Amino acid sequence: MAGHSKWNNIKRIKGAQDAKRGKIFTKIAREIVVAVKESGIGDPAKNSKLAVAITKAKAANMPNDNIKRTIEKALGTAGGVSYDSTTYEGYGPGGVAVIVEAMTDNRNRTASEVRLNFDKYGGNLGTSGCVSWSFDRKGVFVIDNEDGELDEDQVMMDVLEAGADDMEIGEGVFEIHTSPDNFSTVNAALENAGYKFISAQVEMVPQSYVTLTDPQDIKNMNKMLELMEDNDDIQNVWHNYSINN
Repeated sequence: MAGHSKWNNIKRIKGAQDAKRGKIFTKIAREIVVAVKESGIGDPAKNSKLAVAITKAKAANMPNDNIKRTIEKALGTAGGVSYDSTTYEGYGPGGVAVIVEAMTDNRNRTASEVRLNFDKYGGNLGTSGCVSWSFDRKGVFVIDNEDGELDEDQVMMDVLEAGADDMEIGEGVFEIHTSPDNFSTVNAALENAGYKFISAQVEMVPQSYVTLTDPQDIKNMNKMLELMEDNDDIQNVWHNYSINN
């Protein structure tokens, strides 16, 4: 895939974060709550799932006080709403592969809404595993270098010393990949080296990308992604749509 398409995907994520920060905070808070409730542990050093959620929260500029309050609330809530993690797979317009990760208190409602979004915009909901085989699960850190202040050689050295697998240089960004198991270790090393992230999370990274050329397919795909990302039950939407505009 041409590099510029990939970096446009990253810029789209950053723009969505800026525009919908309140909703993003709510979704990340849900991840934190689930991570704490599943283990009963509020210390990220002893709860790897919580550590990943906190890293994601910090990259999204969620205030530390919000993170702390969310953890305390989760530890102090014996009952309350219970969320189930579930994943849907399918195809968008033009055969774009789509993975939807949700946390919901009502699986029937969420499944119905996800199916409607696929059907309404020219896609179709598939069976488990129908597209996930074409993605790799990786820890992904994106460092902003739009102003060009960071030295590529120094960043590469720091990334390798942190134990990451590889780094790609794009338009104003450095994208670092690592295994999910090594995510927290690499995050701590890069933070200690003074780096701040546009995004930092465990992602489903596509092995190849699909470029849509039909204007209606492009319109439908963008609308489908917008509605899914706006759904409170949906935590992440991964896809292999190459955004060129």
